Formats: sequence, structure tokens, C-alpha cells
Amino acid sequence: MKPNTKVNFEPYIYLILPLICLGIFTYFPFLKTIYLSFNITNINGEGVKFVGFKNYIDLLSSASFLNDISVTFKLVILVAIPSMVLGLILAILASEQVKGSRVFSVVYSLPMSVSSSSMAIIWGILFHPTIGVINSILNKQIDWISNPKLAIFSIATITIWLNLGINFIFIYTAFKNIPLHILESAKIDGLGFFNTLFKIKLPLISPTIFFLVFINIINAFQVFAPIHILTRGGPANSTNSLVYSIYLDAFFNDRFDMAATKSIILFIVMILFTFLQFRFEGKGVHYR
Repeated sequence: MKPNTKVNFEPYIYLILPLICLGIFTYFPFLKTIYLSFNITNINGEGVKFVGFKNYIDLLSSASFLNDISVTFKLVILVAIPSMVLGLILAILASEQVKGSRVFSVVYSLPMSVSSSSMAIIWGILFHPTIGVINSILNKQIDWISNPKLAIFSIATITIWLNLGINFIFIYTAFKNIPLHILESAKIDGLGFFNTLFKIKLPLISPTIFFLVFINIINAFQVFAPIHILTRGGPANSTNSLVYSIYLDAFFNDRFDMAATKSIILFIVMILFTFLQFRFEGKGVHYR
């Protein structure tokens, strides 16, 4: 730097307040969670005894924790893949130049405008064994929420419906941003609907699909409202995901140390998934 060069500090002044907020509300709680995970805590959530990795060892050898992990991964599989596939199908249908496609676009986007808690209540009524619409259509009396074998599928169905809007909007917008001359060239070359879709459209929107896969997996790991409102982790812990288990330990069992430890484990699992996704990004994602 030259001796007479003046440094403009104004941009850095604007960063001070955001950095302070980020430190207070993001990094400090994260570091405090790491600290608590290595301690035994009291009823006030204060670390009273350092125990090292004992909390982690106890959790990894606990049958209930392994069940929570199993439920969480089941939800990820049941939610992330169908959400993406259904969003893609709806976006394909809406992107075709057919009469009423704009109306369908609005209808498909509606789940984004409704809170997850209110929709969980509505779906709970739909799943009701005696007055529910679903059982009326099937002409059966299936206990969707109280059956340990069906409860997780009910939670997954609600979450898929809630995620449908964001998947549809992103994919639909990506389809609309494909240059028109590329599609016209494909039409002139005689490519059919499926060849155009799989050889041109999907490769061109692969960055959007990659982003949505990442978002859907993260959201599936953090499913909370439908579980909290409808099942409370039951029946028989069949819907007790890791996120809901953290909530129970922190706010009901006063086991802040266990809640912190589970939070760090969940964070590590999500980081590993993120790393794997970005590791294989170059094999399937094509940037224009």
C-alpha cells in the first residue's frame, strides 16, 4: 500500500452491526451448544461438570437414540425424494403451453403461503379415523395417526405437501428461463417430448435441481410441526425424530446436555450430507 493511499473505512462500518447480530444470535449459541455437549448440566441449563465425550458415548450406545436416528433417516427418504419428483412433475405440466396452466401454477404454489402448524391441524382432520375425508374416500376406518406402522407415512405425506410449493416454483421458474431458441432448435431437429425433457431441459436446470435436493434433505432432517401437533413423537416412538427428541430433552426433561449433544450430532450428520452432495456435484450438474 502506498504511503499516501487513503483507506475507505465506510463499507466496514456498515458491517459492524450485522456481524454483532450474527455473533450474538448465531455463533455464540452454536459455541455454547458445543460447550454444553461436553458437560453435565443442571436444571438451569448451566454446565456444572466437564465429562468430555461421555455424553456422545452414552447417546451412541442408547437404543432410544438409535431409534431417533432411524426415524430421522426414514423421514429424509420418505420426504425428500417424493417432494422433488412431484414438484418436477407438476412443473413439467404447468410449463407446457396449455390452457389454464397459469391457474395451475397458482394452485401448486399455495402450500408455501400456509403455515406448517395450521396445515398439520387440517391434515389431522383429514386423517381422522371416523370423520376424515381420506377414510371416507377409501370407505375404511384406518387410524393413520395412532398406528405405529402408518404414523410416519402420515407425517411424511404432510411434509411432502408443505414442500411441494417451493419445489414447484423453483423448477417451474428454471424451465421458463431456458432460452427459447434452444427449445425451438430441438423441435426443428424432431426431438420428442421425452428426449427434449431428459436431454435438454433437465441438464439445463440441473443447478436448480441440485439446490433443491440440498434444501429438501435439510428440511426433511428438521421436520417438527406435524410431529409436535399430531403425534408428539408417538405412537411407540415411531415418529420421534432427532429434532423432536432434542425439543423434548431441552424443554420437558431438563436434559440440556443431552439436547446439546444431539444437536451437535445432527449438525455433523447434515454437514456430512452437504459434503457428499457437493462432492458429487460435478458429475451431474452442468452450469451454462
